[in-house]
Amino acid sequence: MNTEATESTLYTVKENVAVEPERRDSLDHRENFPNFGHHIVRQFNNLWTKETALRRLPFLKWAPNYNLTSLVSDIIAGITVGLTSIPQSIAYATVANLEPQYGLYSNFMGSFIYAFLGSVKEITVAPTAVMALMVQQPVLDLGPAGAVLLSFLSGCIMLLLGCFNFGFVVQFISMPVITGFITAAAITIISSQLKSLMGISSSGKSSGFVDTWINLYENIGETRLWDSVLGISSLTLLILLTLIKGRGKGAWKIFTKYICLLRNAMIVLSGGLLAYICSTQEKYPFRLTGKVASGLPSIQLPPFETEHDGKHYDFGDMLRILGSSVISIPLISILEIVSIGKAFSRGRLVDATQEMLSLGCCNVASSFISSIPTTASFARSAINSSSGVVTPFGGVFTGALVLLALGLLTDYFFYIPKTTLAAVIIAAMIFIIEYRAVAEMWRIKKMDMVPFLVTVIACLFLGLEIGIVVGIAVNLCFPLYLTSRPRITHRIMNVKEATVLIIRPDSDLAFSSAEYFREKILKLVTKTLPDIVLIDGEWVKFVDSTVVRNLSSTVSDLKQQERHVLLWRWDRNVRNALYRFKKDKFMPLFRNDESAEKVIENWKPGFVNDSFVNNV
Repeated sequence: MNTEATESTLYTVKENVAVEPERRDSLDHRENFPNFGHHIVRQFNNLWTKETALRRLPFLKWAPNYNLTSLVSDIIAGITVGLTSIPQSIAYATVANLEPQYGLYSNFMGSFIYAFLGSVKEITVAPTAVMALMVQQPVLDLGPAGAVLLSFLSGCIMLLLGCFNFGFVVQFISMPVITGFITAAAITIISSQLKSLMGISSSGKSSGFVDTWINLYENIGETRLWDSVLGISSLTLLILLTLIKGRGKGAWKIFTKYICLLRNAMIVLSGGLLAYICSTQEKYPFRLTGKVASGLPSIQLPPFETEHDGKHYDFGDMLRILGSSVISIPLISILEIVSIGKAFSRGRLVDATQEMLSLGCCNVASSFISSIPTTASFARSAINSSSGVVTPFGGVFTGALVLLALGLLTDYFFYIPKTTLAAVIIAAMIFIIEYRAVAEMWRIKKMDMVPFLVTVIACLFLGLEIGIVVGIAVNLCFPLYLTSRPRITHRIMNVKEATVLIIRPDSDLAFSSAEYFREKILKLVTKTLPDIVLIDGEWVKFVDSTVVRNLSSTVSDLKQQERHVLLWRWDRNVRNALYRFKKDKFMPLFRNDESAEKVIENWKPGFVNDSFVNNV
């Protein structure tokens, strides 16, 4: 007895309802849709399980085993990160065209929230150079309210995406596009900081790469000698300290490690001390940061309307001005935190959905204290890791140190030279460019240089938001092209004095490949002039309506040429799709013999294979 035919009697249309072979021909081959109601109910029920609680509240995993040793390690790591984070936050506020205190406002709430909701212990959530650059234009258009509203809206979008498990969205952004985006952002930020490094105080503020260089060229004559000397010296020292980090042996290796961890704080403090000493002699050779508002920020709702440059903007006006940044900023934030999480996961799986939820909460909560959008910082996360952090609770001590600085140290920030802050930012950007990734792309797959270069150029000349969209679009053209041109193999065989052309597509067939598949068959038939065309569908598990129509017209064209067509080893779902289109036309064509030779040997024109019909 035919085993497949016997097993086919168990085929059911509805659960627990067997269908006998003789009734098979009357089936309508309905398409099985997923039961969305059942899926929603199951997801809702899963919300109240212990596993979900541990996954969505990660602190429940480490809190029961938290001890004094872990606390000491987290305090050391948190304070070390804080000493780096404070000067960087002040510097990033200047990148965003904001007053220095906004950088500090953005630097503590995210640390507190992520300590309890974050799943990667090394990650620190704070303002970054990329986020500062992306809010630069909204700040120019709307003032600080534009950046704060972006933080709130970005957080809401991240929470929404996380609730619907849309973590897979980041998979559409490839490594060449990510590398190109980071490279362009770093170049843009370095360009924007050259004025401060050289002591140029021009009135015009620009956010674009081209505008920045034009502005620099027009004001190059305002370069200040001592600002340039201090800035270039600070930049050189920062680069050298980064390069010697961890080199040498014994005590020297430990010394260089910790000196390098604190290099930003040392440079900023040294520059501030030098400026203060000069001020006591009534000399001011450097452009200073100036007054930084002291005290903690007030807790208030995000600004849904604002006044800027004498104009009133309601929520609709603000949304229109913010434009695509409302979408691009949360996507870039998600991309950064997931990428950094994977870099420090050490083989553990990173829950992208949980990272989206935690980062969304960080941004929404931070918007109530006048924060700009925040995300994970690779440099500070690396410092956190090398400092021996044990749990995400180390972020609490980073946040506490920032609060302490806001309450007690803002008067001393007045004397920080702007050129040292520019040196800190430029040094960070020099090392954030992934030179090794570019070299790997060139070595592994030179074609990946195309989306990389397109992304870099588009981001530099069209802006980061448009540039990354252009990069993604260009990159997606590659898999789309491959989908539209599936690999199709063929061979010629002679059986019973008949010439048989066997054609096999090696992947699924979608609308983009439908016409190509049809043309390929017709060209091969014209070239080989077979009596029988055997289409092997072993690897085809999916077709759409366009493919079905094209396949039907191909069969008709071949029959007009008086050639016989057989379909061999096609998946049940594909067969059913063809039956739903024209059952009488396709039913006689299908065969399921073990080999192509047996297909031809058992075939008779107009004969329907009963064993196959019983197996439908």
